[in-house]
Amino acid sequence: MTVPIQDYPHMRDLPLHLKKVLLRVDYNVPLGEQGEIVDDWRIQKSLPSLMYALEQGSAIVLISHLGRPEGKVSPSLSLKVCAKRLSSLIPYPVFFCNSCTGEEVKERIQKLLPGEVLVLENLRFHPEEENPHLNVKFAKELSEGCDYFVNDAFGALHRYHSSITELPKYFPQKAAMGFLVEEEVRVFQTLLRAPKKPFHVIIGGNKVSSKMGILHALLNHVSDLFIGGGMALTFLKAKQLETSSSSVDPKQLQQALDLMHLCQETKTVIHLPCDLVIANQKEKGALFKTITLPTSIPEGWMGLDIGPLTLEAWKEPLKNASTIFWNGPLGVFEIPPFDQGTNKLAQILSSQDCPKIIGGGDSVAAIQKASLSSSFNHLSTGGGASLAYLEQQSLPGLDALLASCAP
Repeated sequence: MTVPIQDYPHMRDLPLHLKKVLLRVDYNVPLGEQGEIVDDWRIQKSLPSLMYALEQGSAIVLISHLGRPEGKVSPSLSLKVCAKRLSSLIPYPVFFCNSCTGEEVKERIQKLLPGEVLVLENLRFHPEEENPHLNVKFAKELSEGCDYFVNDAFGALHRYHSSITELPKYFPQKAAMGFLVEEEVRVFQTLLRAPKKPFHVIIGGNKVSSKMGILHALLNHVSDLFIGGGMALTFLKAKQLETSSSSVDPKQLQQALDLMHLCQETKTVIHLPCDLVIANQKEKGALFKTITLPTSIPEGWMGLDIGPLTLEAWKEPLKNASTIFWNGPLGVFEIPPFDQGTNKLAQILSSQDCPKIIGGGDSVAAIQKASLSSSFNHLSTGGGASLAYLEQQSLPGLDALLASCAP
């Protein structure tokens, strides 16, 4: 059962004046070959909570993860680059500490003044961040010296990590969600409860098993369901199309058939591709062509994108939508020209005059790359977290905050 947004602890209810606030953010930003930040969108999204606390007279201890260093110190994944970028975005002093626990950290926190920000080093340099059982004291050490804990890392709330599920235990009645988390939860609660209808859902990507749950969770509200990407290949295979070397999840064929049958029962119109861009290899420069379905994919070839006929066929029903939710690219987005279906769909949706919610990941990247962000109502900062919330109607990090504020 969905917990109403007002039942969660909110940072605006905390007396932050002259207090030290431990703020968990998601600065898992993309880095270039020289270690530079390619896109600071996630840092930008943390600013409302950060600025609010600073304007309340707080001192901020900021913690995050970056990349997958697998529990080891990796200089190329240091949060120092994020601290530097943050210092250029806010009119407050930003300092960096090359650790996140230990005596030096304690001293730096103790000396931190109101209106100052201290960014600690990458949490994932410590194996116990991702595996709390390895050292139950890690979260306690992170909490020391701070008065309040605010979690604004929506993209990590589906993880059972020390900074997500364990930290709130050390802040009874003193932990809360930040403004970004509040915004994300509010949007997805609307999709679960009362989306404006007709409600159209577009699902792409390759992980069929991770998306079946949300499709079942949303299906009672959905008028039209559009399936592209690797997802579509599994559904087409279930309908007996020869998919050759395409990426298909054989364990999900029956589930795909079951979902199509359920769509009939709920009177949900399901839209699968009517043409595909296929290639002999999944790499740049491969031979490619477009085939019209139900033509079989030739031996040794694979489906890598939806084709122009599919986009044309989808355009008309999408015009009737009153709410649209899109998660996952419609092709192998990272390899041109197999990004065309995703890019062109983003352009089509940008002109739609209705609420449009994008569930994170490559769909967001496509929209940002095309400079269309302002045409969409909500771009989620957490692909995995948004899917998990829609399926489970909660997240481990949210449950931890609720538990911390229980009397």
